[in-house]
Amino acid sequence: MQPGAQSQALLVGRLMIGALFLVAGIRKLMGPAAAAGYFTKLGFPAADVLVWVAIAVELGGGALLVLGWQTRRVAWLLIAFTAIATFMAHRFWQFDAAQYANQLNHFLKNAALVGGLLYVVVFGAGSVSLDGARKS
Repeated sequence: MQPGAQSQALLVGRLMIGALFLVAGIRKLMGPAAAAGYFTKLGFPAADVLVWVAIAVELGGGALLVLGWQTRRVAWLLIAFTAIATFMAHRFWQFDAAQYANQLNHFLKNAALVGGLLYVVVFGAGSVSLDGARKS
């Protein structure tokens, strides 16, 4: 792949992954009490506080990923966040047959998201990013 095409592909990948986190953060921001209630149902301690941590990670991490600033570090943060969310919210092995497939699908989708973020860790942001602009 040509260097320019690789950077454009990395940009598209960052935009797509970043959009997922930005939308999730905006949705929590629009209803923090509902999100905190869901966190409580999942067994998170201090859900009223953790919802704001989640909003900050999703909005901040998503935005930084899109911009391509401190991209590898942000990707590691989002990997940890996604892993915690996955094992707390999508424990497919605990669901009955009616919800098993749905939760398994969410679990695997999040595992794939972690895989995509690992690519970001390895390849970085590319030249079409704030990280790339600093190297120029």
